This record gives sequence, structure tokens and C-alpha cells, in this order.
Amino acid sequence: QVQLVESGGGLVQAGGSLRLSCAASGFRFSFNTMAWYRQAPGKQRELVASVTRGGSTTYADSVKGRSTISRDNAKNTVYLQMNSLKPEDTAVYYCKARTIISIDYWGKGTLVTVSS
Repeated sequence: QVQLVESGGGLVQAGGSLRLSCAASGFRFSFNTMAWYRQAPGKQRELVASVTRGGSTTYADSVKGRSTISRDNAKNTVYLQMNSLKPEDTAVYYCKARTIISIDYWGKGTLVTVSS
């Protein structure tokens, strides 16, 4: 079965950086789109960034210019480099992978806490 496992979260001071990774297993082909979402306490889950198999990217306005999403298709792995972190970036970050027939798979999340 398909599994997505996130890593790289943790506690960081404001202004610091983190690199999140999400490794997918159990799927023979490359996913169409891979993305990072986040959910802060008491808020809805929101899209942070996404990247297509061809490398096209989109970013939420809140992280644009501070974050970079990338992927390794051979490894079915997606990364999120986050710089200049702010306390409002505190959330559980989830990885999502979508197949070409629009089946979505989610990871269990990794917690990012940014202290002021």
C-alpha cells in the first residue's frame, strides 16, 4: 500500500530555517502532483506549496519568497525548504501526493513550531 512519511519538523526560532521531506513508498509510478499543506491549531488545513511532475510550482502568498518546494521523481520524494520562519508558520505540515487519476494520499504530518 502507498505510504507517505514526513520528516524534518521541529522547534526553531523565528528567522530560522527548516527543510521538510516526504518520502512515498508502495507506488510504482511517479505521482502527478505532490504538495505540502499545513494546519494550525483551530484553523483549517491550507495549501502551502505544490509541484507537478514536470516541476511547475505554486505557493501560498503567506510563504512565497520564503519557501521552496522541490521533488525527486525517481525517489517519489518531495521537499519543502522554509526560510525566515515566523511564529505564524507554526502548524502540522502534511504531505499529499496525487496520482494521474486524481487519487490522493496523505502523510500523517510533522509538527513545525516557531518560537518568537
